[in-house]
Amino acid sequence: MPKALIFHSALALVCAVAGLPSAAQDYPARPITMMVAFAPGGFADGIARVLGAKLSERLGQNVVIENRGGAGGNIAAAVIAKAAPDGHTLLVTTTGLAINATLSTDRAFLLDDLRPVAIPAWAPETLSVHPSSTAKTLTDLIRAAKDKPINYASPGVGTSGHIANAYLFKMLAKVEAVHVPFQGGAPALNAMLGGHVDALVGAIPGYARQLTSGQLRGLAVASEKRLPDYREIPTYAESGFPLIASTWVGVFAPHGVSDSVVKKLNDAINSVLNDPGARSQFKTLQTQLRQGDAADAAAFFQRDVAQWKTMITSIGLINK
Repeated sequence: MPKALIFHSALALVCAVAGLPSAAQDYPARPITMMVAFAPGGFADGIARVLGAKLSERLGQNVVIENRGGAGGNIAAAVIAKAAPDGHTLLVTTTGLAINATLSTDRAFLLDDLRPVAIPAWAPETLSVHPSSTAKTLTDLIRAAKDKPINYASPGVGTSGHIANAYLFKMLAKVEAVHVPFQGGAPALNAMLGGHVDALVGAIPGYARQLTSGQLRGLAVASEKRLPDYREIPTYAESGFPLIASTWVGVFAPHGVSDSVVKKLNDAINSVLNDPGARSQFKTLQTQLRQGDAADAAAFFQRDVAQWKTMITSIGLINK
């Protein structure tokens, strides 16, 4: 082939490639669906709706919220794992995804089928008692449990509150405590308010109003530091039990989505977290905010998977 023809062909190819929009520039090309892995009205759903509205403003496309609950979040995760990796279909899920990596043996997807985009919101687990309880501190409750077994209510078997506090009682405090599971946080709370159980566990958002009003006495919060809005509640570590555990909400995309699209989504989510209006809405949901790039989200998720695996295997909670 003549040199001039080779030169002109190469130049044409370069110009053609340069003229093509990158994946990020062309994204999003149509409305985005954020599939929430749980029913409407819950923690994940609330976070998704705030994010969706604000992301729509930033990305120039409608963001549709679709709730696909069931199997502890596994149904929605399986759908997104098989979706086209173009960033137009996303998963909004919770800590349940990390827990199910160990607890669930019949998942129709692998963790590697999903790519973390951001984990923007979290709320720590907590342990509380009725105001009439003689336990004024977590130390008091543990001391009482050494003399006589206690019981504690949770939103259900395999929830983050159940696992974290079963680990507390069995492995850290080494006391006998009977787990009383309920179908959700509301009935567990009612059992506590009715004086039917000795303690109540679960994430802060489910019991925020009662903790603030004094209907519950918070004994411990499973965060590194005390929360600004609940400064009267000590951390578990302050009572000698270094337990850190939270319920978080994360955004995931199908594996194979381009780095540029993930970055554009992650940047937009971080921008939402800095929006005063969004921050006010998040505050009403009793959530803590967490910023970071996609690599940070992936590292956080992997650490969380490992942490829950340690706790689940230690307490012997394996789904046969």
